Amino acid sequence: MSTLKERLYTKIEQQRPRTQRLIKEYGDVVIDNVTVGQIIGGMRGIKSMVTDISYLDPNDGIRYRGYPLIDVVKKLPKPKGAEMPYVEGLFYLLLTGDIPSDSEVSDVVDEFSKRRIVPRYVYELIDSMPCCSHPMTVFSAAIVAMHRESFFTKKYNAGISKKDYWDPMYEDSLNLLAKLPEIAAYIYAKLYRGGNRILSNPSLDFGGNFAHMMGIPPPYDDVSRMHFIIHSDHESGNVSAHTGHLVASSLSDIYLAISAMINGLAGPLHGLAAQNVLMWIHELIERVGGEDMVPSADEIKQYVWDTLNSGQVIPGFGHAVLRKTDPRYTLQRDFCLKHLKDDGVFKYVDMLYKVTPPILKEQGKAKNPWPNVDAQSGVVQWHYGVKEYDFYTVLFGVGRSIGISANIIWDRALGYPLERPKSLTTEMIEKMAKAKVAEMKGKK
Repeated sequence: MSTLKERLYTKIEQQRPRTQRLIKEYGDVVIDNVTVGQIIGGMRGIKSMVTDISYLDPNDGIRYRGYPLIDVVKKLPKPKGAEMPYVEGLFYLLLTGDIPSDSEVSDVVDEFSKRRIVPRYVYELIDSMPCCSHPMTVFSAAIVAMHRESFFTKKYNAGISKKDYWDPMYEDSLNLLAKLPEIAAYIYAKLYRGGNRILSNPSLDFGGNFAHMMGIPPPYDDVSRMHFIIHSDHESGNVSAHTGHLVASSLSDIYLAISAMINGLAGPLHGLAAQNVLMWIHELIERVGGEDMVPSADEIKQYVWDTLNSGQVIPGFGHAVLRKTDPRYTLQRDFCLKHLKDDGVFKYVDMLYKVTPPILKEQGKAKNPWPNVDAQSGVVQWHYGVKEYDFYTVLFGVGRSIGISANIIWDRALGYPLERPKSLTTEMIEKMAKAKVAEMKGKK
């Protein structure tokens, strides 16, 4: 048993009694109240899911296993000479809650390297897709095709005990995650590089190998590590994470669950924000006269106001939960100030960062006028030559798969059941709402 798997097993044995006790002793305790607006409005904000992997704090931003993002980046081991940590180290942290040592990360790097080989039929499937296929369609199809590799499905059909479900789910998750950089890079080569593939380097880590297969020199390896880490998890209620949980709750294997997650991420209201930001910025650049033109603050302000006055939002600014600048944005901004300071597009991003929040405050509609993770992620990719907008969501999907896989392993370890919320008709809600209002008036 690998060091990571042994540590995870210990954690599972410690956690199971806590979960069982909560159900047995506190199962009827009310945690939250639900309003009609929440029922009809997409269940936003209803406290009804469990994850110990990450938490989105309105003021501190994303926390991975209780650690703020800045601490995660500081504390996790890094490859020699790298600015950003091993992605494998983050996976160790998400699974166990512990900051791994150098040797423990090396074990996970080795595990991923041994499992990275993609079945030939996956390449053949990708090659058979029409040349105009969206990369997310290809990505989802490649992942779901590997259902035949599922260790969990084989064990389940053989009659494995419920308390051991986590074990084959762990094996499947590592097998899938290790292959995602190869699959993503191959899709890029197929769709945008005439099929010219760069073979993987088994001596490199997750992020470094992806950069190598993309054919982009350092510091793009650090860009990849940073990108996958900041996109890896975001609680469990967003579309992609919830979809992964929901599908897995039926005891579908990790391939079916992650493919479904990718399909949710492909929706324009969820995973397309980075490319929408970049498209909006390029419209601004064209309006001003090109990247070489340094816009004035007044020109930027006018463009922001024109966007708002047309009834649109400012892409990349605001967040449903956060009430300050997204730490994921700050991490990218610091990287850009070091490596992209003279980049023409970044200069626009930098000015938008300074100009936009005061305008949104003045307008008064945005609860959070500060930039989020998407305000800069596409700009970084663009600088290093990844200029195909549609591929940005694939990069998002690679990162998000890491956190969702860790969550699903724990779902199986703790025996979480099939998700089955109750629905009401509109008429029933109307009657209940009117009765509640009448009751409240009667108490006055």
